[in-house]
Amino acid sequence: MTLEVLLAISGFLLMLCVFTNKITDTFGIPSLLLFLGLGMLAGSDGPGGIEFDNSRLTNYIGTVALAFILFAGGLSTRWQQVRPILARGSLLSTLGVLLTAIFLYIFSYYIIGLSFEVSLLLSVIVSSTDAPAVFSILRSQNLNIPERLKAILEFESGSNDPMAVFLSMGAMGVISSTEWSLTTQFSNFIVQMLAGSALGILSGYLAVKTLQRLTLPYQGLYPVFGVALVLLTYSITQMLGGNGFLAIYLCGIIMGNNGYMYRRHFIRFQESLVWIMQISMFLILGLLVFPHELSSVMPVSLACTLFLILVARPLAVFICLYRSGFSITEQIFISWAGFKGAVPIILATYPLMYGFPNSQFLFNIIFFLVIISVLLQAQSLSFLARRLNLRASENTTSSAPPLE
Repeated sequence: MTLEVLLAISGFLLMLCVFTNKITDTFGIPSLLLFLGLGMLAGSDGPGGIEFDNSRLTNYIGTVALAFILFAGGLSTRWQQVRPILARGSLLSTLGVLLTAIFLYIFSYYIIGLSFEVSLLLSVIVSSTDAPAVFSILRSQNLNIPERLKAILEFESGSNDPMAVFLSMGAMGVISSTEWSLTTQFSNFIVQMLAGSALGILSGYLAVKTLQRLTLPYQGLYPVFGVALVLLTYSITQMLGGNGFLAIYLCGIIMGNNGYMYRRHFIRFQESLVWIMQISMFLILGLLVFPHELSSVMPVSLACTLFLILVARPLAVFICLYRSGFSITEQIFISWAGFKGAVPIILATYPLMYGFPNSQFLFNIIFFLVIISVLLQAQSLSFLARRLNLRASENTTSSAPPLE
């Protein structure tokens, strides 16, 4: 395939994704499903006929895209709204993820009868709430829910990916090594969280101070500064043993809650860049799947999806939010808003990369699970908010610093 043909196909797919958003506005279909669908149509099983099975490239593109999505999510997170729910949100993003994985493992291994390897990897990979899905759906549907409720959903989804990544890497270590140690894994987790938090806060603080004290000669250099900041913060944190995703999210929160020159231009560029990242990520994930293989995993995947949505996630939420001040109806809403999206599919590429047994079967289960999760939960979220009578008060005001 020549460069010209490749560029033409890429441009055509991007243009299709731009205009498919009109469909999402009209019919309420989540855009990520349409992007995945376009990728599947362009793939080897669809009319596009593009042969693509490079799980490593998919993993790299997904990782970079997720870093920018989390950074933009941090930029739009209001600290004054997050601070009251910080403790419970942190509990949801750590213990909540672990409990969800444990409950799903018990179901998939002891009740469904999946193999130990598949049950373990499946449970940890889909244990977290997906940040791109939550950010996209909450903002596209313009839900008029209390700010505290929206804040805990966005904070949890933005900060719980590190826990899912850690559990997934640990699960692969359990399967592939005979020298796995719980003590070592726990100490590694503490180091990753502490280093990720410290480096993310430091990076955001230094970036804000730099932009406040140094005026760049051209306005167009400010977005370039942001791209460089994301790449450096993630890579340096990872190389120093921290969690890059957590660092990126915290860096974004700090930059989004402080003033500096061309802040409006900086944030608007990141929002546009996120669209490019989301479209590219979902398209390539759609290319990687083979639709004709999904029919064989539908019964198992559907059973796991329903258990995850109706049992595992609600139990984890009710335990973590016990005596938290959140009402039962709010906890039900938080449970239902535990969307799955791109992150589980990206994590499912790791077993493919390393050639784990039944890795393609696992990938197909997770892919189908994500589709069902978005269709069931995202489509009904607005309806559920109305049924539970969750409405924000009329005098709620934003505490965000003014855009400059």
